[in-house]
Amino acid sequence: MPVLRIDDPSDDRLSDYRDLTDVALRRRTEPAEGLYIAESAKVLARAIAAGHTPRSVLVQEKWLPDAEALAGDAPIYLVSDEVAEQLTGYAVHRGALAAMHRPVLPSVADVVAGARTVLVLEDIVDHTNVGAIMRNCAALGADAVLVTPGCADPLYRRSIRVSMGTVFQVPWARLESWPADIELLKSAGFHTAALALAPDAVDLSRFATTLPDRVAWILGSEGDGLSRRTIAAADTVVKIPMAGGVDSLNVAAASAVALWATSA
Repeated sequence: MPVLRIDDPSDDRLSDYRDLTDVALRRRTEPAEGLYIAESAKVLARAIAAGHTPRSVLVQEKWLPDAEALAGDAPIYLVSDEVAEQLTGYAVHRGALAAMHRPVLPSVADVVAGARTVLVLEDIVDHTNVGAIMRNCAALGADAVLVTPGCADPLYRRSIRVSMGTVFQVPWARLESWPADIELLKSAGFHTAALALAPDAVDLSRFATTLPDRVAWILGSEGDGLSRRTIAAADTVVKIPMAGGVDSLNVAAASAVALWATSA
């Protein structure tokens, strides 16, 4: 486990950590290179516990002991606070950053096998919301998460951080064809429940009283919500009654309410 002090933020060995604030760049390069960034020793520990492997670890002096305990055979790049900020584009104050090898995603069939409660995230683009939903799933007992082709990456740095590392414990997979894959869920025995506002929507409390054995909750994007095609294809449209003239909740909050109301 070599510890290598690096004083130049342009050093090629640090390329995995450069310009982490450029979301578009990271979206494009992380999946192609098979990497994601884990931020903080706690998140890194959870990733390693889930079987993930670091390619390298970036750390400042005060967090070096934590990094040495976690890095295994991966090189540790020791940098000053100034170099870390120049490199990443922000003040790094959560401890170690690690460039992690992405695990091979399981198939949708493997993820939903044996599951009773599944969440489907349709084109949710805010990484914070994706991370919060993952945390809700871990806390409230959802068995798996499926993300559509247009959904933000659950292994993006902000998603991981907001999830508090629970993204590593909630099984998830990416759907290939949406909303056509609704039929895949139905054929697997799931009752598809779309959280949306619609004239024929059923109140959540009523839906919970006759809860099907297997439910796939479908949640839509932050701006437009679920697509019309998805709503039309779902078995049931479910709404959370609102007061105070508010028409809807944030999607992560809605996921927590739906899971809590229908948990055993």
